Amino acid sequence: MSTGAAGVVSRDSVNALADDLARGALPRDADALAELLTGLEELKATAAAIQARASVALSEVLVAEQRAGGVPAARLGRGVGAAIAVARRESPHAGDRWLGFAKAITAEMPHTLALLSAGVLSEYRATLLVRETACLSREDRAAVDAQVCADPAQLATWGNRRIAAEARRIAQRLDPASSVERHRRAVEERCVSLRPAPDGMTYLTALLPLTQGVAAYAALVRGADTVLAAGDPRSRGQIRADLLVQRLTGQAAADAVGVGVYLLMSDATLLDAGTEPAQVVGHGSLPAPLARALVTRAVDAGVAAWVRRLYQRPGDAELVGLDARSRVFPAGLADWIGVRDQTCRTPWCDAPIRHIDHVVPHAGGGATSLGNGQGLCEACNHHKQAIGWKTLPRPGPHAPVELTTPAGQVVRTRAPDPPASPVAPPERRGPPRPVRIDLIWPTAA
Repeated sequence: MSTGAAGVVSRDSVNALADDLARGALPRDADALAELLTGLEELKATAAAIQARASVALSEVLVAEQRAGGVPAARLGRGVGAAIAVARRESPHAGDRWLGFAKAITAEMPHTLALLSAGVLSEYRATLLVRETACLSREDRAAVDAQVCADPAQLATWGNRRIAAEARRIAQRLDPASSVERHRRAVEERCVSLRPAPDGMTYLTALLPLTQGVAAYAALVRGADTVLAAGDPRSRGQIRADLLVQRLTGQAAADAVGVGVYLLMSDATLLDAGTEPAQVVGHGSLPAPLARALVTRAVDAGVAAWVRRLYQRPGDAELVGLDARSRVFPAGLADWIGVRDQTCRTPWCDAPIRHIDHVVPHAGGGATSLGNGQGLCEACNHHKQAIGWKTLPRPGPHAPVELTTPAGQVVRTRAPDPPASPVAPPERRGPPRPVRIDLIWPTAA
């Protein structure tokens, strides 16, 4: 396999390798296989450097088009990161992050860019250097860039933590005031978040100041040690997790907490021991037995079980609904769209839905209807207001939407597949109780 001057695998070599792989051929020599892996890593790094340059160039083109279109200076650049995200097939949030990375590395960190281009630094390691110098002036950032990258051979052997720590140490020495200000802003951004995890689990994450995080964890450790000393058979990790739930919810036992999720399942899954997985809106699928166990546990604990049924068109199981004349989607219709779409409809964005949006804007004659509605996260709803973005509903099952970016790329999205069996008309209920489980399932036609 041939390599270029920098030791990077050439494009012709990659194409030849792809042909060999298609025929099932691979080197059988350990040295050749190791060289192959190293060369491919270097190629990925070089491609990342090219992507950074291309991202900056695309940003400049799109901003120039916005300026020519009369966009106010304060709004220039809006939606550019999202357009880059579509091109990279990533979420809009990631697009903004990659654009910031590209601008920093091409304009202020020439040594990091050179090592990324040569395959010495991976893209992730380069992002660590950009992150740790984000609070510095251009001059101080350049100084950190030069010092950390002064010995490429040594840098190539450092781990990720060592690279980040070295950049942070130099940055704090050059400008301690900026590091203190960065900490102050970080404290203001403290938060708690929830995201899906495999196997019917979730990650509950708290971003806290150092002292508070250590104190909270120490309290869980002390509590778990006390429970273990009393002979509890659970592991230390299990006890810490259960104590966290108990102390946050006030429940006497961790599994006594009520379930506050939408479960989308078929009647066969709920009542007839069916095997079709249930859907937890915003989180993904659950095995049918686990979904039934959640329902059983809620009923046994005395938690109210609410049944909400949705229209589906007989024959193709497509969700249908009533239109509204108001600009704002009525609560029932908004819930309906949220259940249908489950997460933000922007390509490659898995963020929770925050806004129910008109695909064709209401001001442009778009109807407040199921067919012209889509669930978006807050950032994506703002991005699509920028110049050059266009969305149109398209005919077909699962409410397809065609998205055109300012760069001219066209992609289509569709709602997830609904349950297979047709369902009865929706049933309105009274106001929700503080603790409940919402069950949404189709019944026989």
